[in-house]
Amino acid sequence: MDNYLAGLATEGVNPETQNIDTCTTEEMVALINRQDALVAGAVGAERHHIAQAVDLIYGCFRRGGRLIYLGAGTSGRLGVLDASECVPTFGVDPDMVQGYIAGGDIALRHPVEGCEDSEEDGIALVDGLEVGPDDAVVGITASGSAAYVLAALRRAKERGSVTIGVCTNAGSRLEGLCDVTIAPLVGPEVISGSTRMKSGTAQKMVLNMLTTCSMIKLGKVYGNLMVDLKASNKKLRDRALRLIIRATGLTPEEAETFLEGAGGHVKLAILMAKSGLDREAAQDLLDQCEGRLAQAIDQGKKEA
Repeated sequence: MDNYLAGLATEGVNPETQNIDTCTTEEMVALINRQDALVAGAVGAERHHIAQAVDLIYGCFRRGGRLIYLGAGTSGRLGVLDASECVPTFGVDPDMVQGYIAGGDIALRHPVEGCEDSEEDGIALVDGLEVGPDDAVVGITASGSAAYVLAALRRAKERGSVTIGVCTNAGSRLEGLCDVTIAPLVGPEVISGSTRMKSGTAQKMVLNMLTTCSMIKLGKVYGNLMVDLKASNKKLRDRALRLIIRATGLTPEEAETFLEGAGGHVKLAILMAKSGLDREAAQDLLDQCEGRLAQAIDQGKKEA
């Protein structure tokens, strides 16, 4: 009965779209667009819970812990996506933010029948990762009822981890298992129960905020510049040069010289350009300031 009731939030009748099968293509697009426009407001209504979750995650990171996403289906895929994008965007170690999906990596491309119902798999994942008090485990499930996610969160809580739930359903079982539950109420889907739509969009927005805000608090940006990116390809190297130019006013040629001198590290190149320090001294200063570029620049000016 719990699972049946949990699905009602997204499976209810959406009066605006119940005749979408008779619409023209342009009318279909307009209907979906209007429904999607409701998602941002639903996420905004959860901003207090999102902020609480960010502070908990940041606290774990400060203690050397990890952020671990786990989910099933669309929810699991979104967690893996957000985790994988933290490495090139913020230059973090791949172990710092991890994403897992019920059924394993094959489930990223192909449905794996029954995997979201396996409590044993959820428990085994948490135990295998040796989750502990310094880690934050985020369970993502549209209905808030996936057995894999609930069992994993229960086990994480037993092991002393911070537990956070993300769903699009009010009053779900997540609330009894999690330190914070984030539940944007997006209403019935355009296609009844198709949680890859508004529910998926809401979850993606929430996960973006959890990692982005946590990384900002860790000093991974300078202003709004992503200065800890890893320039692992030509596109990112070009972006790195543009970031240095924006932050320092250097010419492209000068920016190239500093980027080379900093071993490809944008943050270090900016500090070297602004402080006049060599690479080793600039790195020492950054380390003293825990990687916070603005603080390091101010400190360098005081010591100059």
